[in-house]
Amino acid sequence: MELFYRKSGSGKPLVILHGLYGSSDNWMSIARKLAGNFEVYLVDLRNHGKSPHDDRHDYESMRDDLLDFMDQEQLETAVIAGHSMGGKAAMCFARHHVARIERLIIVDIAPKSYKSTYRGQSPNHFDILKAMQDIDFSDVSSRRDVDRLLAPTIKQPRIRAFLLKNLEKGDDNKYSWSLNLGVLLRELDNIMDGINEKCFDPESPVNEFPVLFIRGENSPYILDEDMNFIRKIFPLATLETIPDAGHWLHAEQPEAFTGLVRKFASGANGG
Repeated sequence: MELFYRKSGSGKPLVILHGLYGSSDNWMSIARKLAGNFEVYLVDLRNHGKSPHDDRHDYESMRDDLLDFMDQEQLETAVIAGHSMGGKAAMCFARHHVARIERLIIVDIAPKSYKSTYRGQSPNHFDILKAMQDIDFSDVSSRRDVDRLLAPTIKQPRIRAFLLKNLEKGDDNKYSWSLNLGVLLRELDNIMDGINEKCFDPESPVNEFPVLFIRGENSPYILDEDMNFIRKIFPLATLETIPDAGHWLHAEQPEAFTGLVRKFASGANGG
C-alpha cells in the first residue's frame, strides 16, 4: 500500500505515526518545531487521512505498510515515533525489523491490551465510531451541522473538534469522512487488544536500540506498574511524564513534548 505522507526539514530521518482518528495533518505543528533538527515524515496510516482504504486494519498490515514506506523512501534506518495506535504499530514494526530502527519513541500507549477498559470510557471508541458512521450527510451543509449531530453522543467539544478534522468536502460540496469507519468499527477490538505483552518473547527482548516511552501525567494509558513488562520487552526503555497533559500530550504541551523528542532522537541524552 502506498501511504500518503508529508515531509519537511533536513537531518536524521524521523517518522511519526498518528493514532486512531488521527492523520499527518494533526502533527504538522510538531513537524515544524522539529524540522530544524530532523527530516520529518508524517505518515497517514491505512484507512486514515489521505491514505488508501483497505478491508484489513491490523498491526501486521500497518507494520508491512511502514516497511514498504521506508523502502520506497530509501530510509535504511530512522527514528520511529508512534502515538497511541501508531505507537502499537511502531512496536510491532520494532519486533520484526530491529535493523531498520535507530531509536524508538512510544507516545502514551503500552504493549498491553486495552480491550477490557475502552468500553468503560465516556464516550468510548465504539460509541464515537458509531456516531460518526450514523451521520446522514444528505442533511449536512456545514461542519457546524456535523458537530451538532455528534454532540448528543460526544459531549466534549475538544473531542468533537478533533474528529471534525476528518471531514472532507468533495467537488460536489458534499461532506464525507476520510476515515474508513466500517472497517475501523469492525476491527476495534483488535485495535485495542493487538500488540500486548503476549506478542513478545520474554526470552528474546528487543535491546538493539534505545526506547523512550512518553506519557501524559493525566492519562491512564501508561501506569507505573506497566514499566515492569515494558522493560522485559524493551530492556533499554525509559519513561518520561509530561505534566498537565492527557492522552493528546503533543497537542496539550507541544513545547515539552518536542523538547523530549528532540533530545532523545538526537542522542543528546547519551543513551
